[in-house]
Amino acid sequence: MNDPTSGDDRFGLRTYLTPEEAKEFHKIFMGSFLGFTAIAVVAHVLVWAWKPWI
Repeated sequence: MNDPTSGDDRFGLRTYLTPEEAKEFHKIFMGSFLGFTAIAVVAHVLVWAWKPWI
């Protein structure tokens, strides 16, 4: 196995990501999450305008 050595700058339990890789992953993850949330909000508003459920 290629376990990180004590001098390696990778961190986390079994993530094996460098801080730069973790930041890049976080940036992509947050962008995707916000995009999905925005699409869901727009879809709910459109359905509400078409056929209110209250």
